[in-house]
Amino acid sequence: MFRRIRIAFLLLVLASVAQMAWVDHVRTTSWNDSVQVAIIPVNGDGATTTAAYIRRLHHDQFVEIEAFIEREAHRYGVTTLRPIDVSLAPEVEQLPPSPPRDNGALDAMLWSLQMRLWAWRHTPVTSPPPRIRLFVLFHDPERSAVLGHSIGLEKGLVGVIRAFASRPMNAQNNIVIAHELLHTLGASDKYDPASNLPLFPAGFAEPQLMPTLPQRFAEIMAGRTPLAPGYAEMPPSLDQVVIGPLTATEIRWLRP
Repeated sequence: MFRRIRIAFLLLVLASVAQMAWVDHVRTTSWNDSVQVAIIPVNGDGATTTAAYIRRLHHDQFVEIEAFIEREAHRYGVTTLRPIDVSLAPEVEQLPPSPPRDNGALDAMLWSLQMRLWAWRHTPVTSPPPRIRLFVLFHDPERSAVLGHSIGLEKGLVGVIRAFASRPMNAQNNIVIAHELLHTLGASDKYDPASNLPLFPAGFAEPQLMPTLPQRFAEIMAGRTPLAPGYAEMPPSLDQVVIGPLTATEIRWLRP
């Protein structure tokens, strides 16, 4: 009997969390006003070089994310003057919970709940409060040449992003941040996880081009510009990235 009561209580909690997440998502993607987005830096490797990089962070490093979203939103007819408003929040010193290593649905669900609870506890107090919280874990590229996966949670409007603590990498960091930001808004990946190559046609910025390759731009949720059969490169900045029609539909800029 106690076990049944515990399971029933857990299901009630999950249903309540799911309902709140749905309401938050609908409100956020209504695009009636600017969505407040907080960039929250975290020292991902504990290095002194990373700490020094974080101390030098400035809001101006992330302005191009605002400009990218505004440019693409207006291209799809969204009239909100500034669709997102990015702010740089104070550093958080504690690392977020690590995602599960396997792909089990239960483990993923439990981690999602843990992550949202952790984010609620560790979001710095700012005014206005952010609607989307992106915890960016910076790493010294001299110590970590390859970073783990970044994650954007639509349920909870939270992202955990791994980025390089290097000024020359700022532009590509912003591509990764923009990609995960759009995940929180409901966008899906447009690349093959086995090869990391963009999927045709949704992962191509201009699938109608003849010849199809090379492409001139990258679709943000594909993350790379297809240049030749079996070959694609990450673009140098958000100036060479677009939001495709399927992604625009997923984040409610277009009607399905």
